[in-house]
Amino acid sequence: MTTTSTNPAQSAARPAINLTTVALILLSGAVGTLAFDLWGKAIAPLLGLGSLAPVGLARGFLGAIGLPNSAPWGNLMHLFLVGVIAYPVGWLFIARPIFARVTPGLHWSITSALYGVALWVFAIGGIAWIAGNPAFLGFARITWVALAGHVFYAIAAAATVQYLERLRAP
Repeated sequence: MTTTSTNPAQSAARPAINLTTVALILLSGAVGTLAFDLWGKAIAPLLGLGSLAPVGLARGFLGAIGLPNSAPWGNLMHLFLVGVIAYPVGWLFIARPIFARVTPGLHWSITSALYGVALWVFAIGGIAWIAGNPAFLGFARITWVALAGHVFYAIAAAATVQYLERLRAP
């Protein structure tokens, strides 16, 4: 029988910076971004919960810090720089090693969900405020859609990391 819990020794170590890690970052980020956008732009609106506008938030942030804030730049920021690169790097190099040291043996799905909450605090609490919105978007209904979206993102990205690492294991 195989175990599905996190291997504390493996996940406590930061991965080597090589092409395999770059591929892991890009693939897990793409899967996470797909989960986030599927939830926030399709499923949540179908349920009457509202639609997420991450590109609008990215554009607002870019404009607030004096950078070009057109739709292409907002999409590049949301889809690629944040979703495919920054958030998976944060998981692999910061969050996962910290969780493995602080809460060894805690299943990766729980730690990734907690990472999703941290991403939500960062994006909706901080970035939204910098972009000129109320912090946490005033705790409107969309705030909770965003919370679920960030948790779905983190779990999907971490599940991809777990799967790909398992494929590579001897």
